[in-house]
Amino acid sequence: MGHKVDPRSFRLKQITTWKSKWFARKNFSGYLKTDDLIRSFLLKKLKDAGVATVEIERSAKAIEVIVKTSRPGVVIGRGGAGIEDLKKILKDKFLASDQVLNVKIQEVTKPYLNAELVVRMMAEQIEKRMPFRRVIKQAVLQVERAGAKGVKVSVAGRLNGAEIARTEKLNSGSIPLHTIRADIDYAQGVAHTTYGAIGVKAWIYKGEVFKKDSKSTQDN
Repeated sequence: MGHKVDPRSFRLKQITTWKSKWFARKNFSGYLKTDDLIRSFLLKKLKDAGVATVEIERSAKAIEVIVKTSRPGVVIGRGGAGIEDLKKILKDKFLASDQVLNVKIQEVTKPYLNAELVVRMMAEQIEKRMPFRRVIKQAVLQVERAGAKGVKVSVAGRLNGAEIARTEKLNSGSIPLHTIRADIDYAQGVAHTTYGAIGVKAWIYKGEVFKKDSKSTQDN
């Protein structure tokens, strides 16, 4: 089971939560589609800003977009001009005129412990024609130095222009995919090369998460 399911969805409501946080009795599909369009637009527009994830929260007449990035200065811009332009574009393209939009920028302090950023870094290096073995070795080493307890990376496709596609993996430490309390970050992406698409995946194990005893918490 742990090898067949996305590690993030496998741990939903246990140690992870949803990227979109809202409840709707009506127009659920419309809100869901809008969230997906907003997320896709921001990831494409802020490609060079190191965006790790985009979270969306809704209330009756307001929507809050939380962008987690390793380069907040690129998103905010000089004097906050970048974020104001971003809010204007989002409101014009995706929201109704009576909706209030708030955009928050949060910094990812340890980018090498974020699987999405590691996958994007590997994909960019492969697109620049770096040898894939060097790319995966460097990725594993940098994640280890950042403090991860385990890491596994995988690349698949016509590696280095080979005629037959294959999969190469490299791992270090432990990756307990079947342990639900294990905090495992997972991401996948694609590197577009002259030989075709190269699939890139990363699993990062950060340790176990235990729920605090509510009684002991109240006593403290």
